[in-house]
Amino acid sequence: MKASTLTSFSNLLALLESPGEPFGRVIFANDWQEPEPFSYQVNFPRLEVVVSGQYTNIISTPEGVKTHTVVGGEALYIAPNCWNKPDWQHSCSVLSLLYGRRQLGFSLVNKRASVSGFYGVQKFSVPMRSGFAVDNILEALNALSKEPNKRLTDGYLIKALLSYTHQLVDKPIFNAHSRGEDLYQGICIYIQEHYQQTLSRADIAAHFHISPSHLSRLFKQYGHMTLADYIVWVRIDRAKFMLMRYEFRLVDIACRCGFNDVNYFCRVFKARTGKTPSEYRQLSHQS
Repeated sequence: MKASTLTSFSNLLALLESPGEPFGRVIFANDWQEPEPFSYQVNFPRLEVVVSGQYTNIISTPEGVKTHTVVGGEALYIAPNCWNKPDWQHSCSVLSLLYGRRQLGFSLVNKRASVSGFYGVQKFSVPMRSGFAVDNILEALNALSKEPNKRLTDGYLIKALLSYTHQLVDKPIFNAHSRGEDLYQGICIYIQEHYQQTLSRADIAAHFHISPSHLSRLFKQYGHMTLADYIVWVRIDRAKFMLMRYEFRLVDIACRCGFNDVNYFCRVFKARTGKTPSEYRQLSHQS
């Protein structure tokens, strides 16, 4: 990680959590309705703060699936296993914070309207600290996401979350022997977030500015399985959740979990779980 990148994120967090007026509007994405195709849905909480511009998302609300535009100084909070689908139709700058169990991931994405792709992308991750106040704040936000009245409380909690996140960035628990593992954990978070997309070794390596062989060495050194096996494990884990939670057709679940062929998905699922997807769904509904 470049020191300049770490400093820029630290300065941005300091600006966002500075004292004064309460935090702007907070929109909560939930899971009241089935997720839209190609939406983002992971098992850890996420916070997306709009630094400038307009950031439009399709989200699930108690009133139905709706489109919300979040503007500068506002935020979108997505609780674990809830979903959002950005459409990036406006110019904006968005800070995304991903609170994984072991790693806190950051990315700053800039988008220009009517221009494909992003520019000025910055990203990094730092280790999470167990027992830290962030855990309790996230639990409160996850509970609040299901409440009908959130005004004031949500803004103060977001301010507190940004403040403690800033502390994690300013005093990361790095040492000479953990940098490789930190990179490995950051890659795992990336795979968990993008499991529905095509994920090749070359593309993942290029995203993290490392060689494909170095990527494989990271999984050999720090992981309990190969890169390919980890991608399949993440996809099957999400498929199990979807089979329990939704009534999607198997072909739809396969597509949403990154499998291009439903027959291949069924074979892999049975090989990994000992049950066909239909058998797994039936047993989960009985329990």
